Amino acid sequence: MPNQDAKCSPETVVLAFLGGAIGGLIAGILLAPKAGEETRRELKSQARRTEEELIEKAKEARAALDEVIERGKQFVDEKRADVEAAVKAGREAFKEKMEKYSS
Repeated sequence: MPNQDAKCSPETVVLAFLGGAIGGLIAGILLAPKAGEETRRELKSQARRTEEELIEKAKEARAALDEVIERGKQFVDEKRADVEAAVKAGREAFKEKMEKYSS
């Protein structure tokens, strides 16, 4: 009976997965019923579509990131104004108390 406690490192699992994926891809291309030229044309077309989709997703992610950054800046500005107002009120209250006790 094989050792049931044997464990594979994460690197081994990833390499095995990638090796299987690459082997399957190569076998699929080589054993495909289409001609090589047609297969290459379809692969190029799919690569272009994927590239365009990735570019579009990157643009969307950038726009979302820009929006989050802008909201963050607005939040910081609002909180800065709140803190400045609180500090000003504290100084005024302190000044009033000092004037009251020194009189």
